[in-house]
This record gives sequence, structure tokens and C-alpha cells, in this order.
Amino acid sequence: MWIEILKAALTLGALGLIMGVLLAVASRIFAVHTDERVEQIAALLPGANCGGCGFAGCSAYASAVVRGEASPSACVAGGAAAAQGIAKILGVDVDTRERRVAHVYCSGGDVTARRFQYTGVQSCFAASRVANGPVECTFACLGFGDCVKSCAFDAIHIEAGHAFVDRDRCTGCGKCASTCPRKIIGLIPAAAPISVNCSSRDRGAFVRSVCEAGCIGCTLCVKKCEHDAIHVVDNLARIDYEKCVGCGECLKVCPRGIIREEEILITAASRAEAAL
Repeated sequence: MWIEILKAALTLGALGLIMGVLLAVASRIFAVHTDERVEQIAALLPGANCGGCGFAGCSAYASAVVRGEASPSACVAGGAAAAQGIAKILGVDVDTRERRVAHVYCSGGDVTARRFQYTGVQSCFAASRVANGPVECTFACLGFGDCVKSCAFDAIHIEAGHAFVDRDRCTGCGKCASTCPRKIIGLIPAAAPISVNCSSRDRGAFVRSVCEAGCIGCTLCVKKCEHDAIHVVDNLARIDYEKCVGCGECLKVCPRGIIREEEILITAASRAEAAL
């Protein structure tokens, strides 16, 4: 009896030994080798998974960089510091790009005539699908904050029904721009001193009838600029930031007040504090 028990035990032991050897061999053959540089690069990234680099998240981007499928400077949220750190890990040189920030090309939905009172889902996307939106200007900020919800850096806020960007917090990931259903958010150089706060490409006569602060394409700014840095294209003034020196002459002659000096977001609360 005990001999049979011993045989069974030896048989099970032998099978276990064989299976263990097979598993050890298989683990070596099918092992997925992780490049330690992936974790090192991921540690340099903001971890916001904003998608500004064009990949699903920071880990995916780190893997793509190591594989040579992405540029070390593609992380706009991490900026120059992350790009230089990644380049050091990879042992390559990298050109750091000029920092860019989001800009809302609109002077505010409160200056635009309303077609009807919208009471549906509080979302810019939803509101824009109801008879093309509740405001007459189809290029106006709807102010329901889809951009705010998309921002992982708390860099954009709604004040008086209009989106404002805090340049100090903005990383230029572009998430808000891709989220906005009106496509009125773009990226401009962080150091840009002057901006056009309008996206309307409608003719001046129509703009006057629906908005108190819309570009009418009068070209006064173009005539005043001595640096050829501003032009009217499709009825809208546009600044060439490679030529703009920030002299402010264009904003002095704009009859609609839509060309302005850029300022960091000042909330109603902070203005109230300053008034005390």
C-alpha cells in the first residue's frame, strides 16, 4: 500500500518538476522586456494624460518616444523642461519649441444678440445642436464650459458666460481647443502681447447687427501696422506673431475694441478685492 502511495507522490513530484521547467523556459521565451527608459521618461511627464502629444496618455507617449515614434519635445504640457529631460535620457539633442497657450477668439457671448433662451443640457456641444445655438453669432462662445471640464490643469474658466484662459496655468495641450464645438479656441505664443478676440468670418454689416464686439473687417488695423503683422482674411483680422512687435498701434484704431493687450485671467472676485 505504502509503495503505491510513494509511486504516486514521486509521479506528482516529477510532473511538478517538469511543469516548473517548462514554465521557466516559456517565461524566458515569451517575456515582454520593458525598457527602463519608459518609466524614467514617464516620471518626467505631468501625468495629466491630456492627449496633447497625440497619444492616449503619458505612458503611451513615453513608450512611443523610446521606440522612436514620437519626438522628445511632443509633450506640450511638460514644456521645455520635460523635453530636455527626455533628450538627456535618450542621449539625443532636441529643439525646444516656444511655449504656447490657449486663446479664446471671442469677446464674450454677453455682447451677442440671442435668438432664444436655452434651457437644455448645460453643455456647449448640446446647445450648439439646438437650432445652431442660442446666440445669433455662430462664432460666439456659448459659455457652458465644455472647455473647462476638458482642462486637466484648471487653466480655463467661465466668467459672465465667456471662457477665459489663465496663461500661468495653461500648458498649451490644446484639449480645450479640440473640445470646443464652435472651434473658437486656438493656440498662440505665450509671450504674445496682442490678440484678436473674435472668430467671426461673417460680413461686417451682419456682424454689426448681431454683436457689439465683433470684427467688421474694416482694415484700419492693417493700414496702421508698420510691421505688416496684421491682415484681414475672410472678413477677420489675423495677427502674424512672427512679425508682431507688440507696439499696440492696431488696438488703438480698432473701432470695435476686439484687438487687445493680453492679460492673465482676472476673475470677478479678484476685481472686487482690488476695488476694496
